[in-house]
Amino acid sequence: MPLNHRQRRPLVPFTATGIEGAPEQRCQLLKPGRRLGRVVTQTLLCLVPLLLAAGFVPAPATGVESITSPVAAGTDATSIDGPRDVILATTTSTQDSGLLDVLVPLFEQQTGYHLKPIAVGSGAALKLGEKGEADVVLAHSPAAEEAFMAAGFGLTREIVMYNDFVIVGPADDPAGIRGERSAIEAMRRIATAQAPFASRGDDSGTNALELKLWDQAAIAPSGGWYTESGTGMGDTLNIANERQAYTVADRGTYLALRDRLDLDILVEGDKPLLNVYHVIAVNPANGKAVNTAGCRAFLDFLLDPATQQVIGEFGVERFGDPLFTACAHNECGVETVATPSATPPNEGAMASREASPRWTISGAA
Repeated sequence: MPLNHRQRRPLVPFTATGIEGAPEQRCQLLKPGRRLGRVVTQTLLCLVPLLLAAGFVPAPATGVESITSPVAAGTDATSIDGPRDVILATTTSTQDSGLLDVLVPLFEQQTGYHLKPIAVGSGAALKLGEKGEADVVLAHSPAAEEAFMAAGFGLTREIVMYNDFVIVGPADDPAGIRGERSAIEAMRRIATAQAPFASRGDDSGTNALELKLWDQAAIAPSGGWYTESGTGMGDTLNIANERQAYTVADRGTYLALRDRLDLDILVEGDKPLLNVYHVIAVNPANGKAVNTAGCRAFLDFLLDPATQQVIGEFGVERFGDPLFTACAHNECGVETVATPSATPPNEGAMASREASPRWTISGAA
């Protein structure tokens, strides 16, 4: 009988800030101009079920701050009627930032379920949900998520939290983008200078945002200065660091690795850099093994005020500010602003500029 990853228990106002503590990830430097994103993503989608079947779960991040949970004590696991494993397909930033290392044990303690996260790009996470190989999706590519819902692959979709993307690069800043208020203009300067740039190239929400910025700058990046890693955010930051290259990153993962990077935040605060996370309940029609009850338990957990408090305080102990802004039920009013889909359309309009690198939102949308 083939291995099934569901049959085995795993080993055990708008401000933008961050968290440290994700494990160091060793990366092999890719050759300039190499484009492996889709190949690597497809390979990961094939390997994920096998890795989970073998009981492989990434080691918890070291140095992650401890948070005393306001969530109620755990439910007796014997009260669960049905499968106890819940497969979560999620973006790599929730893992690389260390957030999952806090939320996973809290969810398991409170509900008695066993949460198995699969950290990939948002496009790959949605594909796992579409194929019924995940019970719930936590992603940050709103337009792709909307298409997922319109196709009937999801039952419900709720906003959970938001933060922002930043453009980081070497301190000597050969493209001269430091302090530039338009992310699009910053990308144009990088291309004009043909300064090294490391792209994720993995069909993730971050990759989609980057590609949209290039498109709005009327640039098709290629050549020896442009490298696609085909990897997650932590690995791509390490590659950018080795090459002293620019890249687009979520702020949380950058801050998690900041102590071991020689890269600075050079551009921040522009409206296109908003980064919104949603949780989606997978339609059980996508696959007979979808755990609908476990999925609902995880949605309820994420949107519960106690969990929202944990999310909203994550990062305060180490940085003085939270990594994410909790936003269940769109209480923060960012729902009308969307980042691009995991396969973004061509758009030529320039994004608006924001006068300050710190954002505020007045009133709910």
